[in-house]
Amino acid sequence: GLLSPAAAQQWQAPRTSHGHPDLQGNWSNQTMTPAERPEGQGPMLTPEQVARREGRAEAAYEAGASPSDPNRPPLEAGSAVGGYNRVYLDPGMLVAVVNGEPRSSLITDPPDGRRPALTAKAQQIRDEVQDFMESFGPFDNPENRTLADRCIVGFGAHGGPPMTPNYGYNSNYTIVQTADYVMIHAEMVHDTRIIRLGEPDRLPAYVRPWMGDSWGRWEGDALVVETRNINPSQLFRGIAPTAEMKVIERFTRVDEETILYEFTVDDPTVYTETWGGQIPMTALHDNLYEYACQGGNYGPQN
Repeated sequence: GLLSPAAAQQWQAPRTSHGHPDLQGNWSNQTMTPAERPEGQGPMLTPEQVARREGRAEAAYEAGASPSDPNRPPLEAGSAVGGYNRVYLDPGMLVAVVNGEPRSSLITDPPDGRRPALTAKAQQIRDEVQDFMESFGPFDNPENRTLADRCIVGFGAHGGPPMTPNYGYNSNYTIVQTADYVMIHAEMVHDTRIIRLGEPDRLPAYVRPWMGDSWGRWEGDALVVETRNINPSQLFRGIAPTAEMKVIERFTRVDEETILYEFTVDDPTVYTETWGGQIPMTALHDNLYEYACQGGNYGPQN
């Protein structure tokens, strides 16, 4: 949990040997709070709603992680095998709390907590891409499989930017700093973002690497990162970034156990307005192990 406002004012972020706020260590942004707010809900949950949701999640997890019945009948032929049980999953068990407020969504801007409408042009492109993709079976070509299946980048937008939870498991990161760089290593598909500090020397517009071209600067105690040139295949919630897309992220160490991560997505050719949100990253007092996803995996062949 975050400190009370009075205690937070007295708390001083530890510094690196270079004098910058120390963001290093292992962190998790796992939460049950959805990215988008369900319609008709306010931005904050009541303590009763929080207790009910967290209690329900815990009970479901305990039931799902109990040993399977050894005498259960075999699965029907052709049905989904699924996982053994829930013991290998690490779903979000807690509501995201920012500034002492239990949030109903990670997106906070626009105020309804939902991603804004697409522009007419973006909607048309999306429909055309969907029609084109539907002319293939999902396993016709390697390119029809997801980037995660192909071990290229992680599921969803875990690696970022913006960096959002996986909701299933492994929403974990390691941050390492030097005077000139900040490295954010995401557990899923061992994605590693290298953020250069200082005056940006941008890549040319046609060079669009995975996770984009990120440059950071310190504003007070916040690390502010601006990313452009995000790879067009790196969809965010089903939408491809354009060459104009910019993501601004802020990382602020707000107490011993928490980094407040804030993001704004600015892509005027795709969205009718800018949008963004806030996600707490909580200290993970555990190791991260290699998520050994590689191209020789059996996923695509199977």
